[in-house]
Amino acid sequence: YRGLGGMPAWLQGQSLPPHYCCFQHSLCGSIPKAFFSSSKLMTLDLGDNKFSGSIPHQINGHSELRVLILRGNYLQGHIPNQLSKLGKLGIMDLSRNRLNGSIPSCFVNVSLWRAGNDDLYGSEREFSWSLDVDSIGIYFNSSNLDLEFYGDDYTAANGVQVEFVTKNRYEVYNSSNLNYMTGLDLSCNELTGEIPAEIGELQKVRALNLSHNYLSGSIPESFSNLKMTESLDLCHNKLSGLISPKLTELNFLSNFNVSYNNLSGLIPDKGQFGTFDEKSYKGNLGLCGPTVNKSCTRAEANPATSSYQGEDEDESAIDMVSFNWSFGASYVTFMLGLFAILWLNSYWRWLWFCFIDAYTALLNLIHSVFCE
Repeated sequence: YRGLGGMPAWLQGQSLPPHYCCFQHSLCGSIPKAFFSSSKLMTLDLGDNKFSGSIPHQINGHSELRVLILRGNYLQGHIPNQLSKLGKLGIMDLSRNRLNGSIPSCFVNVSLWRAGNDDLYGSEREFSWSLDVDSIGIYFNSSNLDLEFYGDDYTAANGVQVEFVTKNRYEVYNSSNLNYMTGLDLSCNELTGEIPAEIGELQKVRALNLSHNYLSGSIPESFSNLKMTESLDLCHNKLSGLISPKLTELNFLSNFNVSYNNLSGLIPDKGQFGTFDEKSYKGNLGLCGPTVNKSCTRAEANPATSSYQGEDEDESAIDMVSFNWSFGASYVTFMLGLFAILWLNSYWRWLWFCFIDAYTALLNLIHSVFCE
């Protein structure tokens, strides 16, 4: 830890509190591996600090981690595949970092995000978020990185509070509703490649945000399986292709944004898609339909025109080159022929000079008339 003292003794051992919240404290350096090797940690919120380096790969396969928030730091490198070992994870927010590479397809292994797990609303999902006073720890920005606990101002009834962006706004989740929230936020990074089709198998994810990256390819048709998703944000990427009509099967979807991509074709307007306005599709010149007040006949013709435009330009360029060479050769041939005739035939040579004299006299007459 640069400028913040050494690693506290309690962090080097196994005495981590179950819930660890340390956001907006300007902490820097690498994220301690002890956070991910612990089997008792349930909540880790290190958001809006100055942590750098990569996300630790040393993940405890028996981790109880349910909330992981690392947003707003300077983390780099790939998203570790080992994060998929966090089988009980409900909320993961890695937004506003400098993470690159592709989205791990193995996120489908996070059991609470995919279908077939009835414990999302069952008794097993009812985690004990009401805590004893000594179970929540906070890093304060002090020279010794001392651990301080909530005192009398924090009671067991208050429980844990977590902020997570969904539907374009921060929502606060606590012990009363945290059990029912699942979300994945990878926005505002430098992720590339196509969106894995496996992400569409995360049927229990309520909020999915992949916006402001460099993702390419099409929107996977498997996204029609995101039955519980209420917020889906894919804006500001390089996605192309059509918006699958199967996405209209997402009956809980209330926030949908694919603006500023390279999508094309007819915009679905059935089901929940009938409630989305033009803002959800802004910046996609190839999209058409009543939602964006653009005729699909004209829009479909434009891509065809543009697809052949490059070929037409190449053909035009080739034709112009051929024309220039042909014209030059014809001009040279004509001039050589003319000189040959004038050189061999004295009568034609005399007529040529008479024509030149007459043409010169005519030009002089015209010049004198207009000048006077």
